[in-house]
Amino acid sequence: MTSPDRRSVLRAAASAAAAGALLSGCDPHRDEERGPVRAAGPSPSPADGGTHRPAHAARPPTRVPGLPVQIENGPRDARAVALTFHGRGDPKLATALLGEAERAGARLTVLVVGDWLDAQPQMARRILDGGHELGNHTLHHRDICALPAADAYAEITGCADRLRRLTGTIGSWFRPSQTRRATDLVTQLALKAGYPHVLSYDVDSLDANDPGAPAVRRTVLDAVRPGSVVSLHLGHAGTVAALPPILDGLRRRGLRAVTTTELVT
Repeated sequence: MTSPDRRSVLRAAASAAAAGALLSGCDPHRDEERGPVRAAGPSPSPADGGTHRPAHAARPPTRVPGLPVQIENGPRDARAVALTFHGRGDPKLATALLGEAERAGARLTVLVVGDWLDAQPQMARRILDGGHELGNHTLHHRDICALPAADAYAEITGCADRLRRLTGTIGSWFRPSQTRRATDLVTQLALKAGYPHVLSYDVDSLDANDPGAPAVRRTVLDAVRPGSVVSLHLGHAGTVAALPPILDGLRRRGLRAVTTTELVT
């Protein structure tokens, strides 16, 4: 039975989705800098009593011999998929989404934006403590493939530095911002920064456009296959509401939601 508290969270999420009062996601056709998170340096976490301490150690960058540098999916004979989340937005929505995943026994991959970690450093620990994995989604979520090499490299290493400071590693994966696939230059810069693979995806949920929870569910379940890597977003209430039926639909097909590292290794 659904608890009153959980029903309240989901009702609030659905209301916020209907109102469109959400932070923007990763759709390249939307204004990514609308309502930006300030990059003013890490702030103390209230849960730490004002002391900024490292979170539980994250996995180091995943290296899989034999797989391409740019990964779009895992093995098609796997009975699993990876739900990957572009990480920024309202931490209350992010926490609600993580809770839904954990209640269903699902493990996610969250590719965080570095300036979001500056404002919400406690989220690194919250993600890891839930059994999920962390990755790098650049520092400011700029159109990385359009940047000069030096600026693009600074976007990658800026987020990597924040992950290292908070978790002890630069994270398991790098995903470029505002694009599905990295250019050769960005791939080379990611390798230089310490990421053997660039994480793309083969299923785009289109949830950053806020189409509503039923549409997000249909888009994912209509396209997902064994081994799929699905692109989703934190900070969108419709995605919070869509996650339980997505996980239920996967379960009915005999598919588990695992971290990307678990999927490909």
